Amino acid sequence: MNILGFLAFVVALLFSVMVHEFGHFITARKFGMKVTEFFLGFGKKLWSFTRGETEFGIKAIPAGGYCRIVGMSVHEEMSVEDSPRAFYTASVPKRLIVLGAGSFLHFVLGFLAIFILLTGVGTTVTTNVVGSVAQCLTPATSTCTKSDTPSPASAAGIRPGDKVLAINGVEIKDWPSAVTKIRASAGRTLILTIERGGVQSQIRVTPAARKLDGKTVGQVGLINKLGNKRVNPISAIQQSSDISRQLFTSSISSLVKLPMKVVPLFKQTFGNEKRDPQGLVGVIGVARVSAQTASDPHLGTSEKIATFLLIVASLNIFVGIFNLLPLLPMDGGHIAVALADGVRRIWARRRGRSAPAPIDVEKLTPITIVVFVLLVALSLLLLAADIFNPVQLNL
Repeated sequence: MNILGFLAFVVALLFSVMVHEFGHFITARKFGMKVTEFFLGFGKKLWSFTRGETEFGIKAIPAGGYCRIVGMSVHEEMSVEDSPRAFYTASVPKRLIVLGAGSFLHFVLGFLAIFILLTGVGTTVTTNVVGSVAQCLTPATSTCTKSDTPSPASAAGIRPGDKVLAINGVEIKDWPSAVTKIRASAGRTLILTIERGGVQSQIRVTPAARKLDGKTVGQVGLINKLGNKRVNPISAIQQSSDISRQLFTSSISSLVKLPMKVVPLFKQTFGNEKRDPQGLVGVIGVARVSAQTASDPHLGTSEKIATFLLIVASLNIFVGIFNLLPLLPMDGGHIAVALADGVRRIWARRRGRSAPAPIDVEKLTPITIVVFVLLVALSLLLLAADIFNPVQLNL
């Protein structure tokens, strides 16, 4: 396992945790709440400093972080000066903003990772430059013989290095769209605008009819080169939004299917079954995949960075959604409590009554404990699976 890839993932994960907690911190401070601690990690304190009324620092166990806001519980003891700045005394909208800020910044990080990927690193795409020309259209397992009919591209005189600029006068913006045009033109002559040595010319080529997945498609016998493509920032905003939306949707789908994947994961961990690459993966598993990608000799540097950024984006969006589940002790559970408080206040106001006291979160401790135990159990199962039967990528 490549230690650099592993460490890069750990640093990215801890950075994500820090940004999540910073979301709580900055919004709480904005609304006048008192924040006494901002720590990365849990357990024994390793290092800290105090600025203003907040202690910042690092603790021994790098398994998350926390931002301590005064008055998260109605039973918390505090000074008279701090009471007006307690979390539970704030309005419901302010509490919702503070609670949701962590997940919101996860989504922002996911978007930024994709934006950097598209604009700075680039993605591997098939270009419109010809890499090689098939001499005939034989099955992939066969070789051409003198009796075979030359491929349309070979017969038309297309050569490696030629750049296909247009088809029937329509400029080619990306090669996949050109492939779609060629496949839809079996038996129909196309006019390709070719650039060779800086000189443009037009070549007539008639795609041969071939069967593909039961359908007749056109084929000319071109194998184009791969290249790295960067997107301009304006276009990248739209594309990053689309990819983020896709990751958001797939993350929700994964969460819905999560309970159904626990039993198979147990069998894969302790029953010697093959690990499902599409199944549940823990932090160690994701770190292992990141390291495996970083050490793969078949991937270039830009491809490794691109894969890493996509992993970071996917992880942040998933964690952001997971944290919004309406279950204590997650932020989503506290959001549900704040919403219930808001409904109770509206109901009391409509009936001409004074606002009720905030909901006592500590009375929900049994639910919190059950959820916490289930999360710990799932984490331990994922840890065991990632150690004893890790996901293997066919890179």
